[in-house]
Amino acid sequence: MIPRYTLPEMAAIWEPQNKFNIWLKIEILACEALSKRGEIPASDLKQIQQKADFNIDRIDEIEREVRHDVIAFLTCVGEYVGPSSRYIHMGMTSSDVLDTALAVQMKQSATLIIKEANAFLAALKKRAFEHKETPMIGRSHGIHGEPITFGLKIANWYAEMERNLERLKRARKSVAVGQISGAVGTFSAIDPEVEEYVCKKLGLQPAPVSNQIIQRDRHAEYFSALAILTGTIDKIATEIRHLQRTEVLEAEEFFSAKQKGSSAMPHKRNPIVSEQMSGLARILRGNAMAAMENMPLWHERDISHSSVERIIGPDSSILAHYMLRKMTTLMEKLLVYPKNMMKNLEQTRGLIFSQSVLLALVRKNAQREDAYRWVQRNAMRVWEKNENFLPLLKKDKDIKKFLTAKELEHAFKLKSQFKNVDTIFRRVFKE
Repeated sequence: MIPRYTLPEMAAIWEPQNKFNIWLKIEILACEALSKRGEIPASDLKQIQQKADFNIDRIDEIEREVRHDVIAFLTCVGEYVGPSSRYIHMGMTSSDVLDTALAVQMKQSATLIIKEANAFLAALKKRAFEHKETPMIGRSHGIHGEPITFGLKIANWYAEMERNLERLKRARKSVAVGQISGAVGTFSAIDPEVEEYVCKKLGLQPAPVSNQIIQRDRHAEYFSALAILTGTIDKIATEIRHLQRTEVLEAEEFFSAKQKGSSAMPHKRNPIVSEQMSGLARILRGNAMAAMENMPLWHERDISHSSVERIIGPDSSILAHYMLRKMTTLMEKLLVYPKNMMKNLEQTRGLIFSQSVLLALVRKNAQREDAYRWVQRNAMRVWEKNENFLPLLKKDKDIKKFLTAKELEHAFKLKSQFKNVDTIFRRVFKE
């Protein structure tokens, strides 16, 4: 089922009309190539070029009888062309049409997905620079660690999305491969020149070698790239869901004036888009596994991959496109609460500067194990007694031997934590 969203260009790629248009184009191009070789009379080629057409209802009617989609298609086209149709599909096998058409569809889909990925990258970049210096707490294991900036968090997402973009481009190249090589890939009934001609006209590369099909490692790469891409979306969405929790509330999905969050609780503002993204990403991961399962087929091929691809081809392509569009809007409208970020950052009463104190002691020639023990025992008092960290450190007799009160205060400066943010941004954004 195609999601209800206004991206008809992606949905159209996987509609029967586009599929049969590509099939017809492949058959006509093959006839042109054969005619250039003198294997089809020019008059018959002209008949094929002028009359070749199809009717989807008629194809479905024939398929119900013959139970073979390509034969049904060819029969329907033959009804339009007449006697010259005897030259259509000459020397070819069904997979020459099916796999070459699928390559075109995946290339078309990848191109649209790449466009949406670029739009999402632009949204991430804008928000990263907007919050380049917005302090927030960095967490490991869900526990407060040291300060970061929200811009740095988004920059990390941006860098990962750039890697996704490169994977998408590689996958598009990998699947943009066609074949017109005959029943088991030996060109026994058709010349390789035909394959070269058809693929060139379709913007594909000829497969260097095939059996009856294009090898499915290529498809597995495409579906894996989509799964990894949407895994990144899931990662970002999961973070936003955590940041929107009531007791955190550092960022929040945009909530429109007439939007409702719960049928029972009027106060609810839920991260529904992020939750949807996490759910849909699971489908893409499952589909990638199905694509890998399609790689081992019997001998020169069986048909076990075909039914799978009729589902995962449109589903993964459409969903990845949809998810990128939704995430772009989410990121553009994301509500950010710097005051809450600062409030949460200060929640542990200075514990987040423990490493700064530790290193200051080491630089003053304290043994690291001793320094760690001194800092930790004061930190534990903060956890257990709710005291402030800095005053405790100032009173510690061991620490006072190495650090003055002023030096301790310097270790608690927030700005010093961000001295290399500019360097990181230059690395990520190349500017």
